[in-house]
Amino acid sequence: MEKSNKPSEDMNARVAQTMEQARGAMENYLNFLQKSMSASPWAVTDLNKKVKSYAEQNVANASGFALKLTQAKNFQDVVRIQTEFMQTQLKALSEQAKDLGEIATKAATDALKSPLSS
Repeated sequence: MEKSNKPSEDMNARVAQTMEQARGAMENYLNFLQKSMSASPWAVTDLNKKVKSYAEQNVANASGFALKLTQAKNFQDVVRIQTEFMQTQLKALSEQAKDLGEIATKAATDALKSPLSS
């Protein structure tokens, strides 16, 4: 990589390169997750669909966060972007956990009812 007069340009180029590598790794992870989930006995359940959807959503959010970081002009921007991302992710993860818990509880309840109604 050619040396630039501005250290921030060098840093942004490195971050962009790292982002691209991370994006590739996240895509590989999602492909692995999808293959694993489709092979599971719960492949077509609501829980499986939600887990896949949330994983994709979280990867997209992380990619967006990393992209915003590459556009930060100074340390204050980095802190602001990081804070916004963490607040958004904590809220999303809380909602996802609640939703997945409800779906899992319903699935377990339905599974227990099934043998009894036969």
